[in-house]
Amino acid sequence: MRNVLAHRAALVGATAMLLLVPFSAPAQADPVTQTHTTQLSADKLPADLVDAIIRDLKISPQEYLDRAARAQELGNYADDFRAQHPDDFAGAWIGIDGQPVVAVTTTEAADAASEAGYATRMAPISANGLEQTLSDVNGWIARLPRDLASQVNSASIDVLDNRIVIDIVNSPIGRALNLPTLLANVKVMLSPGSGGPVEGGPLGGDTYITTAGDLPETPFSEIGVCSLGFNAVDGSGQAVNISAGHCNPAEGQPSPVFLPNQQNVDDSEQIGTFSRSSVGDPTDGLDYSVIALNEAGVRAGLDRPAIRGANGTTLEITGIAQPVVGAPICKSGQTSSFTCGVVAADHVETQLFVADGTSRVINGFAGTACTLAGDSGGAIVTGTLALGITSGSNASDAPNCTEANLVLASEGGTASLGIPVADIVSTVGSGLRVRTISD
Repeated sequence: MRNVLAHRAALVGATAMLLLVPFSAPAQADPVTQTHTTQLSADKLPADLVDAIIRDLKISPQEYLDRAARAQELGNYADDFRAQHPDDFAGAWIGIDGQPVVAVTTTEAADAASEAGYATRMAPISANGLEQTLSDVNGWIARLPRDLASQVNSASIDVLDNRIVIDIVNSPIGRALNLPTLLANVKVMLSPGSGGPVEGGPLGGDTYITTAGDLPETPFSEIGVCSLGFNAVDGSGQAVNISAGHCNPAEGQPSPVFLPNQQNVDDSEQIGTFSRSSVGDPTDGLDYSVIALNEAGVRAGLDRPAIRGANGTTLEITGIAQPVVGAPICKSGQTSSFTCGVVAADHVETQLFVADGTSRVINGFAGTACTLAGDSGGAIVTGTLALGITSGSNASDAPNCTEANLVLASEGGTASLGIPVADIVSTVGSGLRVRTISD
């Protein structure tokens, strides 16, 4: 039975490996009011997370927390700076040395950022200009026949080099694509023991299964396998879990959610239903779901502000965050446990082709933490702050992260798509809030 579930996980992960194509940005939701950003101390981090930080990021746990905090400070400053200098702001990121950098197009703007204590870099094109180019790329892609559009893996803004990067399949068709000459600044690539307590009950990062109908009557091949995300509370005070929208086998319907019984899947306990799910809705472009938990789900422990890595060790959530390029991130998931990386792009717009032949826009951020099949819906953190939900990955078919890193090294390494939890909270509204230790 474990093999059956593992096989199904691979199918779900393959579905989640989205085709990345740019589209124009959706209207921004109202700002999130849940801004508590206190972090845990390094000695409170789970041993599995500490191992992942040292292994994947090659920095100390304290530096991981420091960089995560620094990134949030930079993100807040960048928002204000861009509002004051809309034509001069060209991006912001955390450098490989952990220091915050603000890119600008004028010396006057550079002086202002320097006075605020930030390192600066001159760039030829503003963030507004890059976003317009990304929109131009989108227009070009939208006019391509589907067999040609399918050869475009991804397109995103590279703030470090002040350009748009388009990743095209290394195939005869992909290599034959002719980019329009009006698009400037475009690069083409041819496609990589101490700490928290040990908990016995389910948490974010653990497995759930779901079906469109009755579980005993559903073929194994149609049982969906995903990862729980962040525990939360809706406006009525009901316990919920925030996960990925594409995990709902019947989009928009109250599909049941179960904790899998590995010995007898048909005897799995139902812990809730999808109360809301969305995949590329035109108004927000997000891939998210809200799972309304029943008494069994609450009794199992899904009312705690925590996520889990391997071996049962847990990480308590202290607040929510926004994606900032270069910020360190770690994700939990039922397949690959804790893995770490950095935010590679804070704004990626993707296109997902669905069964009826239509496409939908997915809006999120790109990270380098290895993500495997079945990790979809799992939690992504920066420091001890909730950052996003795993939506897709270029490593979904890999058996493990070691092999994924080896195979994808020549193509830039592993990459995953995250959906900002702050955007989910803002979009859902109605009092939805992520559980934190301050509750």
